[in-house]
Amino acid sequence: MSPLARVVEALLFLSPEPVSGEALSAATGAHQADIDAALAQLRAGLLGRGLQLREVAGSWTLVSAPEAETAARELLARPRSNALTPAQAETLAIVAYLQPVSRPEVARIRGVAAESATNALVERGLIEEAGRSQFGAVLYRTTTQFLASFNLSSLRDLPDVQTFDPSPQDEAALRDRLLRAGEQRAESLGSSR
Repeated sequence: MSPLARVVEALLFLSPEPVSGEALSAATGAHQADIDAALAQLRAGLLGRGLQLREVAGSWTLVSAPEAETAARELLARPRSNALTPAQAETLAIVAYLQPVSRPEVARIRGVAAESATNALVERGLIEEAGRSQFGAVLYRTTTQFLASFNLSSLRDLPDVQTFDPSPQDEAALRDRLLRAGEQRAESLGSSR
């Protein structure tokens, strides 16, 4: 398959909606005739495979082969998990970086109770019990499901926390901006009374 046909395949795979030839041309910088040739090549390359190239209302999309329909319906009928709440995301980040860590430690760091968020993360299979602290509190660590969910090979692939720390200058500038915004808000509330 040509490099252009591989790019067209990737674009169609990534797009949740059918993509017109013109949009493929604009995205790749290729002439429409080259896009048409790439689509023909892609269609031929998919013969006898689990995916097919289909034209829908003048646009192109990848669809599953008809023989995969029953299995696809079974897979997609499973309930999907909701996105993490902010509390769950904060709790998960603390566990990921400080593991093993207890729920009281997580609550102290977050400044609010962590029981609900911790229980939800355990239910979702993202964290698990990892023993007990010297004080008897349950310790938590991340699971292989966590690694898979965030496309990590190991915990060493977590982003470096220090890259998120603002410099003292950035922190001071941010503090000044927030104080000015607060003063402006107070002034506007005072003048509207």
